[in-house]
Amino acid sequence: MHIDCIRNYCLSKKGVTEEFPFDQDTLVFKVLGKMFLLTSLKKWEEGDQSVNLKCDPEWSEELRAQYSSIYGGYHMNKKHWNTVAVNNNELSDSFIKQLIDHSYDLVVKGLSNKQKEQLRGF
Repeated sequence: MHIDCIRNYCLSKKGVTEEFPFDQDTLVFKVLGKMFLLTSLKKWEEGDQSVNLKCDPEWSEELRAQYSSIYGGYHMNKKHWNTVAVNNNELSDSFIKQLIDHSYDLVVKGLSNKQKEQLRGF
């Protein structure tokens, strides 16, 4: 899956912004200011095409056991974040989108009621 496809998919979701809050390399997608996807553009260009996604802890363990392309989130809380290698032919584009959706949905679930109401306005 190409980075432009990931970017367009993320930006098509309600309340999503893209930012570089840490440095000029780490692209972060947020819903109402809360991160749900991160990626290193430098690593992407070097061939390490992966994204960090939030994930339910139980499902994280299942995914990591089932797919070599999914492992504990690089520089993240490994209980709640996975790194997903997206261009090694193990994971389909539709499955990667499902993982993105799951991350987005987890973050939305954790928003305050006021933020959830704000999100309905998008």
